[in-house]
Amino acid sequence: MNGLFITGTDTGVGKTWIAAALAAALRGRGRSVGVWKPVQSGCMLGDTEADSYVLRRVSGVDDAESAICPLSFEAPLTPMLAARLEGKSIDFDDLVAAGRPLFEKYESVFVEGAGGLAVPLTERHLVVDLAAHLQLPLLVVARPGLGTINHCLLTVDYARRHGLTVAGIIFNGYKQELPHEFSSVAEIAAAGDSESEPSNPYLVASYGNVPVLGTIPWMRDLQALAATIGSHVALDRIEQGALRGTDGQP
Repeated sequence: MNGLFITGTDTGVGKTWIAAALAAALRGRGRSVGVWKPVQSGCMLGDTEADSYVLRRVSGVDDAESAICPLSFEAPLTPMLAARLEGKSIDFDDLVAAGRPLFEKYESVFVEGAGGLAVPLTERHLVVDLAAHLQLPLLVVARPGLGTINHCLLTVDYARRHGLTVAGIIFNGYKQELPHEFSSVAEIAAAGDSESEPSNPYLVASYGNVPVLGTIPWMRDLQALAATIGSHVALDRIEQGALRGTDGQP
């Protein structure tokens, strides 16, 4: 399998937007890239705010929304609980099998998880178990602000403990100017900035031994993000990682 497993340090960090925009950018380069959201909760197929709807519309794939996301549950809860509320359960093997046609159709597939890695997926599996089963490089989407160092380092460590290769981190949603590329703690201190956002990418990369593959400004419009994401991320490295794997080193 080729592709990326895209997770977040939390829910609401913008991983659907990033997954859709990256897929659109690589498809714009002529690459055969599909998108797969194994399960979503809090929305249903056809909802314009649903992850599956956004992934299909922005990436430009021609797959049915139900093929992109085979399982949808109405309650905004972890997938396991959302399914139980509807008197259903999620079968791990069936979930994996639902994605196989996409991996057969496309050169690579961007798989978007649900929330973070430790979200309950079935009664015996977390999202990290699906990522480990697929053995795709992991791309982490994170918030830029205070607290994100802890969230990022915990996510990276947890992923590696489960045998995953972390391709890198993208910080999404800078409402002020994008951060300077610092090279040392002394340089950060000399800058005299009391906000955490500018220094967080350097500190996460340093303490986590993980590459930062992009810093993205806060945007209201998803189409604008899709059109400009190549100027905010290391698209060549992401393309290489999705198509041929990556060693996860900065």
